[in-house]
Amino acid sequence: MFRYEGETMKSIARNAVLFLAAAASLSSSLAIAQDGASDGTITTETHRFQMLADGVYLAMYTVPMFNSNSLVVINDEDVLVVDSHITPRAAKQLLAGIAEITDKPITTLVYTHFHYDHAHGTQAFGDVQIIGHEFTRKTMAGDPHNEPTFQREKAGQPRAIAWLESQLESATSDEQREQLEYRLGLARARAEATKGIEPVPPDTTLTDRLDLIRGDREIQVIFCGRAHTGGDVVVYLPADKLVYTGDMAFSGPSFLGDGHVDEWPDTLMKLKELDVELYVPGHGPPFTDSGRLDLVADYYRVLWKQVVAARADGANAGEATSRVDLTSFADTLGIRRPGTDPLAVARIYQLLDERGD
Repeated sequence: MFRYEGETMKSIARNAVLFLAAAASLSSSLAIAQDGASDGTITTETHRFQMLADGVYLAMYTVPMFNSNSLVVINDEDVLVVDSHITPRAAKQLLAGIAEITDKPITTLVYTHFHYDHAHGTQAFGDVQIIGHEFTRKTMAGDPHNEPTFQREKAGQPRAIAWLESQLESATSDEQREQLEYRLGLARARAEATKGIEPVPPDTTLTDRLDLIRGDREIQVIFCGRAHTGGDVVVYLPADKLVYTGDMAFSGPSFLGDGHVDEWPDTLMKLKELDVELYVPGHGPPFTDSGRLDLVADYYRVLWKQVVAARADGANAGEATSRVDLTSFADTLGIRRPGTDPLAVARIYQLLDERGD
């Protein structure tokens, strides 16, 4: 989960540099996707649809702006989509891409969780069934415009635009100006698209599991336990041994600002009980090594233990953030410096306060 809160101008600059690097490599990556079309990959102006199984595609946003993945499942008579993207504008681009693959109607949308980058494009989908956990429904039917992760996104947009404008004024080459103008145009379009968002809660909910049968395909929507939020679900295709995990499971740690950090390891172990050969996360590429779930679960356990110990020792959240040392995961998760995300520590303190611990 991308964050703006607490972001300094230096880190905004770093994100912009990373963006420009992504933009520079985008054309070559698209060329590779097109050259490899024999593998079933389909590339549109805004998305790369990677075929994972017969009729199953991972939709990855190729516009160099933050967004979630989506899963597209083409059944005998209809299409199911998992996660609707970050804005209706981005969702319309997704829908246009799906229309290039199939003319079957999209009848069902599944939310893996409530975060804005996964569930705020739904207005573009029209009249479809929307499935999600009951926690997701309650959150999105409450006051979603004031949900903290969405507030951080909105607060960061004008800061990012202002920084890009300042960089454009001091640009020294035509190439640099061209890149910054492109980036600035995308940032302004994102900010404008965000203004029109009206989050749409699920109309069909589950608390444990929901099985869907679409022609010959079985689709299981499963709640493995609390993790990234209080209502993460995964979408499991047992015949294909494939599971779409949203932000609950990556090959490394996820954003913890809304997480149930001490419960998360058990949730990942329950996920491991599924017969899976391919894990498809809500950001980035798929992975096959289930051992990554064990590593991440251990990371969450160690983080929780260290923060609890720091709090018991009288440290405030800021002090605990500095005390945390997860460099034991340097070789496995690439964590090479002490300290951690202050939002993760703040969340752990919040959980402990709520429990009276």
